[in-house]
Amino acid sequence: MSGELHQMGVAALASALRERKLSAVEAAQHHLARIRQHQDLGSFVALDEDAALARARDADALLAAGNAPALAGVPIAHKDIFATTDFPTTAGSRILAGYRSPFDATVVRKLAEAGAVTLGKLSCDEFAMGSANENVAVPAVGFDHAVPVRNPWDTTRIPGGSSGGSAAAVAARLVPAATGTDTGGSIRQPASFCGVTGIKPTYGRASRYGMVAFASSLDQAGPLARSAEDCALLLSAMCGPDPERDSTSLDKPAEDFSRSLGASLEGLRIGVPKEFLGDGVAPGVRAAIEAALAEYEKLGARRVEVSLPLTELSIPVYYVLAAAEASSNLSRFDGVKFGHRASNYRDLADMYAKTREEGFGDEVKRRIMIGTYVLSHGYYDAYYLQAQKVRRMIADDFQQAFAHCDLIAGPAAPTVAWKLGEHGGDPVADYLADIFTLPGSLAGLPGMSLPVGFDGGMPVGLQLIGNYFGEAKLLNAAHRFQQATDWHQRTPEGY
Repeated sequence: MSGELHQMGVAALASALRERKLSAVEAAQHHLARIRQHQDLGSFVALDEDAALARARDADALLAAGNAPALAGVPIAHKDIFATTDFPTTAGSRILAGYRSPFDATVVRKLAEAGAVTLGKLSCDEFAMGSANENVAVPAVGFDHAVPVRNPWDTTRIPGGSSGGSAAAVAARLVPAATGTDTGGSIRQPASFCGVTGIKPTYGRASRYGMVAFASSLDQAGPLARSAEDCALLLSAMCGPDPERDSTSLDKPAEDFSRSLGASLEGLRIGVPKEFLGDGVAPGVRAAIEAALAEYEKLGARRVEVSLPLTELSIPVYYVLAAAEASSNLSRFDGVKFGHRASNYRDLADMYAKTREEGFGDEVKRRIMIGTYVLSHGYYDAYYLQAQKVRRMIADDFQQAFAHCDLIAGPAAPTVAWKLGEHGGDPVADYLADIFTLPGSLAGLPGMSLPVGFDGGMPVGLQLIGNYFGEAKLLNAAHRFQQATDWHQRTPEGY
């Protein structure tokens, strides 16, 4: 079985471990070897084999005793935006180089309590700011310098961002699953570009405690895995209230999302916004989405046309609000309490300035400056306040659409993954790639991406958006599609 281990998803591995067909130590060793073998992808930024194997031995003890939790022994990895005691936490930034957290993020802790074995930390755009995983300043495992993550379907292309390391690692079968975060599409877009499944739950479903903050009213944790079934297992462990640590955590009990899998789609109304299939969508992407929608109709679902008229405004609204929150959240990184500190400075103000100049990358500085500008006196009402009003209108548009449908569907991104460096010097080109994921993020809705085809040899993802707390319905719809198709089982050549 050892030769087949990396082709097994979370559900299959968990079952094999419970049945003692293999040990957690064997599973960890096998995946650690694959991570070393394919470190040229640049997906991992930290490994600790001793710590991982110690956790695997603990899982084996629980499995042998017969009282193991659901994910006992399943290897996973965490986006380097989550605080971890076993591994450094850098958020992809020089300003946090070498930082070790004294506590685990709630999501990390919950997955550990469910028995998952963490193998390492995954590359991400600095402070989760990016759509390509090219804005990273931390050396990857096997490198002495920072490198962009490469897409295993074509290593000359980006994997998407900011959870590109997570998506690439799952697509290359280095781990069966990984955590990610989604502020404006950073789970769904890389899942689409790498041909894996990823879900962002309703805002507040998963605790933000221990997630290095980018935009607090938007950041949300979620899993990336091979299938909707695997995502359901992980999300069940990740979600739940955390009132003592996260004031935005919802008082919504944890839920077993696996229980709803397999329900009929007969009569399910899938809304397709006309704004999601316009001229800006690549023809090959549109064709794959249309074929997926036709498959849903075969499964009993009914397609209805809806409208989200403010879709185009989601880009300026997001980049005003997210930048404003970033300028506030990142003010804590000043060289005083933790992380990088400039070595030569005249006084406290000079230390702040030099530390931040040395520690932050160009994209982070750009967003901090934009955020500070829109919050400044004289511009707050003109930009920030107006953006908040439009955000409310975008959320209202979704509710009007959901009066006519149960789920909303469309492309996760208007194109497939582009070439590394193709958007070099033009950050707006990256921003435009998020046009279909941003509206759902601004509204705080659950959304996911699942692979539904290829365009020019690169994966295409279908985005499904549900109403608040509609994760079970989303996962079931994705699961039924994956039972009828095999797109999610396709593996990049060589992996």
